[in-house]
Amino acid sequence: MSSVNKENWILHSVIFSLKHEKGSEAEQRFLADGEAILTSIPVVKAFKVYKQVSAKNDYDFGFSMEFANQDEYEDYNAHPLHEKFVSERWETEVERFLEIDYQLR
Repeated sequence: MSSVNKENWILHSVIFSLKHEKGSEAEQRFLADGEAILTSIPVVKAFKVYKQVSAKNDYDFGFSMEFANQDEYEDYNAHPLHEKFVSERWETEVERFLEIDYQLR
């Protein structure tokens, strides 16, 4: 991140639980497909998939990614692959989620 203008940088993250049975093939397929599809969008950087382990909340997984600026973030949101993933997979397979976007102070 050293070459990124830190004033404009965005860390986009979402924690979520799936409708699938824990440990199921469908659960693993969703996580793998999410990573493959979303990382193919050119503006997505530093994509990570997380398993949530805190006892302080009951979400199961997290995705995070970085954008250099607001324009890149908006390009991601409007990208056809993102829109297709959301409509075909996210809306049908995710039980609940919390989205958090950060900038450095």
